[in-house]
Amino acid sequence: MTELCDLTACELRRMIGRKEISPIELVESCIDRIESVDGKLNAMVTKSYERARAEARKAEQAVVDGEELDLLHGLPVGIKDLEATAEIRTTSGSKLYADHVPTRDQGAVANIREAGGIILGKTNTPEFGAGANTRNLVFGATGNPFDPVKTCGGSSGGSAVALATGMVPLASGSDYGGSLRTPASFCGVVGIRPSPGVVAAEGRPVGLLPFSVLGPMGRTVDDAYMLLQAQAGTDPRDPFSTAHITDLDSPLERADLSSIRAMITPDLGSAAMSHAYRSIFVERTDLFRHHFAAAIDASPDFTDGDNCFEVLRGINFVAAHGARVRDHRDSISPNVVDNVDRGLAYSLADVAEAHLQQSRIARAWLDLFEDIDVVICPAASSTPFPHDQWSVDKIDDEAMETYMRWLGITYLPTMALACSIALPCGLDQAGMPFGIQVLGAPGNDKAVIEIAKSLETVLAQHDKTRRPAPNLGDIKNS
Repeated sequence: MTELCDLTACELRRMIGRKEISPIELVESCIDRIESVDGKLNAMVTKSYERARAEARKAEQAVVDGEELDLLHGLPVGIKDLEATAEIRTTSGSKLYADHVPTRDQGAVANIREAGGIILGKTNTPEFGAGANTRNLVFGATGNPFDPVKTCGGSSGGSAVALATGMVPLASGSDYGGSLRTPASFCGVVGIRPSPGVVAAEGRPVGLLPFSVLGPMGRTVDDAYMLLQAQAGTDPRDPFSTAHITDLDSPLERADLSSIRAMITPDLGSAAMSHAYRSIFVERTDLFRHHFAAAIDASPDFTDGDNCFEVLRGINFVAAHGARVRDHRDSISPNVVDNVDRGLAYSLADVAEAHLQQSRIARAWLDLFEDIDVVICPAASSTPFPHDQWSVDKIDDEAMETYMRWLGITYLPTMALACSIALPCGLDQAGMPFGIQVLGAPGNDKAVIEIAKSLETVLAQHDKTRRPAPNLGDIKNS
């Protein structure tokens, strides 16, 4: 029997509006699921049950009274533990903030509440979002629902796991070098990395570096889009949000794939990619490429993209966490320390060259879309690894130069300021979720999401490409 918590967010919202279910029933269904599976997964690290129940009662009364209902009315939401939530502990996965309780919501969280979302709890993240393995010194590791000893990815791993297992129908994420897309791929859910400015990020450490963005996660494209609609907005404290040009007010439509030109690339030309993932990507794209008007086998130009990313990321980490590492080095995770140390080692000339490289990459990326509509590539470079590792140090026989290098397939598009959506695409050879990315030009978010919605429908028609679901019986708390 399907539980309420297993239904899509869009379906649940319609049922609430039609008075077929109560927000109270839905919140209790999600709480029951958390209590039954999270003991083995560790995704929802701070619970806000009583506040959520109180908000559900208010939401139910609004339905009874015939009030106009907001976009997310009565829907439980998981919030990534990097995002400040009023009166709910927000640790950033750091021992330094283990007991931190903010007095106000940051902007995107406030937008979710204003749209009627009910915050059920905070989802686990690596410390300060550093790393594609959700593991920290406060709460420990979050397991993958398809194999709890393996990583769920990061840094939005707790959100991805909570979605995949029905703990919540919607969850927030954030993305710098793949922090939203990698866990979506590893857990079989959808994650949208919007263009910079679509969701205001007033807390971005370096305001003039646009690479870190906030975005939605869901089990379907429609669900993730609905959350994006709620999150989106401008804030003068984020200079990029004033350039918000993406129209998200209208309903999501299906794109006609027969009119869409897609570039298909297994590695973006230069990203590290395992032989197994390269093979499975070719196999999967062969199943759907004929739906497009054109499916061009080619790759963008990401020359020097690895260096560009690592230098600019280093700047960001020194600015955000340099003082913390200096004063509390032994209390901070190795990934944060590594980023700061690398950042401090760069010269001014390195920084200047990285900015020039990034500008070249972004301009070349824009030029692509004179001849194509989207780029399609894998959303990860290899199958999930054991979560007791901090990162991937080798892919096949190739040693990774830095702990970040295995993430090239997601961080290279970041350097291009691309909008991106990660879609589930079946299971890999190890029986773990496999995902693809649909990438577009910055500011073209709505069109890219509509293409992804149509592709999602195509993928759902084939056993090898439809969204996988974990076996909850294997992870029920004993």
